[in-house]
Amino acid sequence: MSLVLDPAAQDLLFREARTANTFTDEPVTEEQVQAIYDLVKYGPTAFNQTPLRITLVRSAEARERLVQHMAEGNQAKTATAPLVAILSADNEFHEELPVLFPAFPQAKDVFFSERAAREGAAGMNAALQAAYFIVGVRAAGLAAGPMTGFDFEGVRKEFLDDDHTPLMVVNIGKPGPDAWYPRSPRLAFDQVVTTV
Repeated sequence: MSLVLDPAAQDLLFREARTANTFTDEPVTEEQVQAIYDLVKYGPTAFNQTPLRITLVRSAEARERLVQHMAEGNQAKTATAPLVAILSADNEFHEELPVLFPAFPQAKDVFFSERAAREGAAGMNAALQAAYFIVGVRAAGLAAGPMTGFDFEGVRKEFLDDDHTPLMVVNIGKPGPDAWYPRSPRLAFDQVVTTV
């Protein structure tokens, strides 16, 4: 069975796409980021929560502050990527639910009055949105270099607040020389899928 999406698009989004480790110096524009968001904002989340928050690191001063919190192996690529995004989960996402989920505006209080419930839901749904974001970057013809190798608490204190939990840092741009490591193996279909 073939998929409806054109094979070239499948390659761009999945089969040929990999984490980029080097980038050209071609800038990533605000218009490109807006286009990416305008596409990926439609990805589903529970109750249409939309807890993902994106902090774009553009200034040299902010970049320097971020690089200090990156793991040693991630510092150079974060320092040289055309654009870096800090993806975080907004643990106060529930305040937007009356607008975002008008079918059941009471969900804000019924399910998410407790901070622990919000943090769990925000983490899971923002991670879903982060995956959509990476695919959206690829759909824009750019490469993404998502990383979790950084000091989470340091990044939170430096760029966020107590209501936001960092998820990942994503380097974004056109891939540079030797951008790709060799493709790592994947599990076979029957190792992942079980029919009951």
